[in-house]
Amino acid sequence: MNTPLTIADIRLLAPVPETLIPAFLRVGNGLLDHTAMTREAVLGLLAQLLQNPKKYAMSRNKVTNLARAVHDANKQGIPIQLTEAGQACLPPDPAPYALNATGRQSETTHALRETPVPYTIYGAEYIEAGALQQMEAAVSLPIAVAGALMPDAHHGYGLPIGGVLATEPNTIIPYAVGVDIACQMCLSVFDLPPMIIDRDASLLAKSLLDNATFGIGGEVRTKFDTSVMDRDEWRATKVIRELKDKAYRQLGSSGTGNHFVEWGILSVDAPDAQLALPVGSYLALLSHSGSRGFGANIASYYSKLAMQKTRLPKQAAHLAWLDLNTEEGQAYWIAMNLAGDYASASHHEIHNKMARALNQVPLARLENHHNFAWQEQLADGRSVMVHRKGATPAGPDVLGIIPGSMTQPGFVVRGLGKPDALHSASHGAGRVMSRTKALATVTPAQLAQALTDANVHLIGSDLDEAPMVYKDIETVIGAQRELVQVVARFTPRIVRMADANRKEARED
Repeated sequence: MNTPLTIADIRLLAPVPETLIPAFLRVGNGLLDHTAMTREAVLGLLAQLLQNPKKYAMSRNKVTNLARAVHDANKQGIPIQLTEAGQACLPPDPAPYALNATGRQSETTHALRETPVPYTIYGAEYIEAGALQQMEAAVSLPIAVAGALMPDAHHGYGLPIGGVLATEPNTIIPYAVGVDIACQMCLSVFDLPPMIIDRDASLLAKSLLDNATFGIGGEVRTKFDTSVMDRDEWRATKVIRELKDKAYRQLGSSGTGNHFVEWGILSVDAPDAQLALPVGSYLALLSHSGSRGFGANIASYYSKLAMQKTRLPKQAAHLAWLDLNTEEGQAYWIAMNLAGDYASASHHEIHNKMARALNQVPLARLENHHNFAWQEQLADGRSVMVHRKGATPAGPDVLGIIPGSMTQPGFVVRGLGKPDALHSASHGAGRVMSRTKALATVTPAQLAQALTDANVHLIGSDLDEAPMVYKDIETVIGAQRELVQVVARFTPRIVRMADANRKEARED
């Protein structure tokens, strides 16, 4: 007997408005009760409806009225977009079939390795079983060359968050990059004393409200520099061309979930030639976001295409790859790299506007992706494609940023170039509970007390981003001392995140 669908199941698919939740439950559970559909099939159907409500609104079946309601909501400016979990529920389209020697069509499924490629786990005692199982599947791919799992790792889709996977150089796995392509950190340091955070707290909070836009469909009218939109790559493929206008509107905005823009204090305790900042404490701005709707749509399109092109056993289905020697592989490569430059430009938009609000020029700016794929070489000279999904590049002397939570510190680190870690480190603290569990267990009073204890002023957010849903960042940093060296410490004080009523379920 199928377990009935719950509100949590519907919200996992998409940020469905409260007014439509009862209809989704009624239709979904009606299909479970009165048809032969499995729970997985019903969720897949609802995901398809959310992806293309107009198509289902024109039909005559049990989901027609629900599809019309979703279509109407979209037309009224309330976009209901699939989350990554929702996209994972979409059934793969029929795979292309090749003709065999007899002239008949045949389908090939790639078998996994009987013996997985060896990989190194950092902080294994802090990593949940689901993430370990996903990593085992990843290093069992026939194209896998090497792997590593970071101490902030937790369950995701395809490759776990905190997973690093090196594959054959001509292959790339969209789901091992992630839905939020080029999600990254950016830090600006100002020649202003830390006391300004207390003295001018209202001014700094206002700058966040004026210049940081969050949420699904969040758009920015006033731009600082739109030169990234002049790139030739925007004309490279039909998929990219169709997303350009949306990308322009969202340039300079931030996503939902764990994305943030925050003021804090950067402490430099020892001279560092690379960081090039004198010992002392500074006002600093830290942001976390990615490539917004552009990246999400690219990821969705090419993930499904990869699953059509590359059939894998069920436990590894979302690790389907594209061949860079094909048109679709090159198209994804172009789109992914464009998403990286676009994400960087969006951070610069925010930071430049904040600097202008303070009439300041940053002393230093530092940034790094942590959802991306790079063409690199292993220690033995082999060329590979390194996928870092929720992992920070940590090659020799490469600077990066590892944040904590809204009340925990973040760190500027220097990579030590550890070969067993594929020159990588964690991308944050890592979650200890799902968003659904957090919303069900964390209370507003607990969050308020945590903010008071840390002297943090929070604008927006919700209980699923409360500091207690994350691992202790000091412990996570301690588990990777052989991977990175800490060169500065960032203490958050005024934090801006997406408003609670505009949140969506996110993978990381």
